[in-house]
Amino acid sequence: MDAKHQVYLQGDQIYTCSECHAHLARNDDIISKGFQGRHGRAYLFKTVHNIALGPKEDRVLMTGLHSVADITCTICQSVVGWIYLFAFEGSQKYKEGKYIVEKAKISKENHWIQRE
Repeated sequence: MDAKHQVYLQGDQIYTCSECHAHLARNDDIISKGFQGRHGRAYLFKTVHNIALGPKEDRVLMTGLHSVADITCTICQSVVGWIYLFAFEGSQKYKEGKYIVEKAKISKENHWIQRE
């Protein structure tokens, strides 16, 4: 039987998988909250943990053609978003190597202390 190892993130503002509550990302790793996913609003993250990449595919998204791979939670295998592998348009190159995580697929963990 293959044991599932996961990273536990430190901090007071952690996003988790909404299905199994595996730690996915820190609030500090958000680049933008102004993205659209398949199921509504999505966040662009610079780093996401406890995920596996699906097969690479080219998709026409709102901002043009991109090579992407779906990302799934390594614990429960829920698709939580995708990674941008390649952007065909120069203005979209900043997304390469970054992750889209759908807001509907994540939950807030820990205290979420209001920062000023």
